[in-house]
Amino acid sequence: MDDRTMKAVLFDRFGGPEVLYVGQVPRPGPAPGEVLVRVRAFSVNGGELAARSGRARLITGRKFPQRIGLDFTGEIAALGTGATGVAVGDQVWGVLGRSSGFGSAAEYVTVRPERLGRVPDGLDLVAAAALPVATTAVTALRDKAALRPGERLLVRGAAGGVGNAAVQLGQAYGAEVTALARAANLDFVRTLGAHHAVDHRTVSPAELGLFDVVLDTAGTDLRTVRRMLKPGGRMVTIAFDLTRPAASLGYIAASAVHGRGRVRFFSGNPERALFDDLARQVTEVKLRPAVDTVFPLEETAAAHRALEAGGVRGKYVVRVD
Repeated sequence: MDDRTMKAVLFDRFGGPEVLYVGQVPRPGPAPGEVLVRVRAFSVNGGELAARSGRARLITGRKFPQRIGLDFTGEIAALGTGATGVAVGDQVWGVLGRSSGFGSAAEYVTVRPERLGRVPDGLDLVAAAALPVATTAVTALRDKAALRPGERLLVRGAAGGVGNAAVQLGQAYGAEVTALARAANLDFVRTLGAHHAVDHRTVSPAELGLFDVVLDTAGTDLRTVRRMLKPGGRMVTIAFDLTRPAASLGYIAASAVHGRGRVRFFSGNPERALFDDLARQVTEVKLRPAVDTVFPLEETAAAHRALEAGGVRGKYVVRVD
């Protein structure tokens, strides 16, 4: 390999984790207004599983090879003409924008500087890779739901990447947090600050009572979950049912005019101000990275396989050496 190429995780057909491999692709150079980041780590996200399996082919298309990777941590390696706000050598984290698609599972990535934030001093870059998706939890609770101190918050999928951050932030914002997770992960979500940790497979919604705010990370059974809102309650979901996408999205849209409580749906698209807020939360010890397992780049398929198996505690992170 020379400085014109780099390693990247690719797949040439839709399928299970076994379709992933590490190949050689042209090393990008920063266009005007962009920066080149030397990637140190990235995390595995549910959207990538859908893209790799073909469940999101209407979005990703059918042209191969395709790339994976949404978030990343690393160092600024070069600046494109006119790029401002960062300097070569800065340690940063970021998420590729909606228009960029996947591609952070690689040795280098180009991105506009407004899509980046500085990693807090002293935070290891591999551990830090568990946190860029926490910007979604910040947006959901602070901006979409306007969570207030003393309110009851239900986090569905509390042990996952966004869910674990939501539990931590909900506690920091002064809410009474109920975390839904697998039985094996109940102690884990309690260590994050959950006031109540509940096995979602053994407790019925009626037993939990009503909530001011519900954050859903699964996207399934939205009708049932929505009934758990108090009058004036707010529900935010970051997913929809990929097995019934039209019906799921239709229900979310209809919730704005029918029944109790609108279901707010959004996908994260963070910019610098949100990353700066994330850094403050970390510095003030309101949020800490939760890393389940770190995999080397060559074992990215194993990281995908582990996430599909369920039971993650925080994030699966892939180290790029």
